[in-house]
Amino acid sequence: MVIVALVVGLLPGFAWLIFYLGEDPHPEPKRLIALTFIVGISFGFFTIGVEEVFNGFAAGIGVQELSILSLLALSFIEELMKFAAAHFVVAKNPEFDEPVDAMIYMVVAALGFATLENIGAIANLAGTQTALIATIFQTASLRFVGATLLHSLTSAIVGYYWALGIARRQVKRFLVPGLIAATVLHAAFNYLVLNYGDVAYAVVFLVVIGFFVLHDFEKLKAQPSTA
Repeated sequence: MVIVALVVGLLPGFAWLIFYLGEDPHPEPKRLIALTFIVGISFGFFTIGVEEVFNGFAAGIGVQELSILSLLALSFIEELMKFAAAHFVVAKNPEFDEPVDAMIYMVVAALGFATLENIGAIANLAGTQTALIATIFQTASLRFVGATLLHSLTSAIVGYYWALGIARRQVKRFLVPGLIAATVLHAAFNYLVLNYGDVAYAVVFLVVIGFFVLHDFEKLKAQPSTA
């Protein structure tokens, strides 16, 4: 059952990876894509520790768990870590030479990050005696249209602002609003999931964001190479 959980946990991230890579008019080296994905997973492990430290600190100062403030802080930590993963791999790589590359690599790192979450969630489910194959696939499907898509979209937004900052040689100035926008959207999604039983609201929310993200992809694809 654990092997099933591992395989199924990989499916949502790989499916979205194929979709997003199709948005790149000049495909990136496969080795760099793979490395970014793996580093995204690695940074996911580190993020777990950071979030545990934050939760302990927040409890100590009276911040209620899963409150708006808590959701915003945890969302910011995850968005920052996904950016750090992509930046670590490609920021100084000569292959990072087109504006749209910033969105592509951010999405790849995010999908690695989300894949770790997916495997963890499905492995926990598979560890219960009542787990059925159908239930495991249902969970993977929900994460495909939910958390996995969320991570890719919010990171794509950060990537868009990163690209604008590189083009204007003012990365920090553009990156900050990008991270803020991604954090707010991430926290809003989590709030919808936690406070409304119908997942349809969260999915519609992501679909709306997705239209804007695809528009951002098109705008960057029209920009000249930075090489």
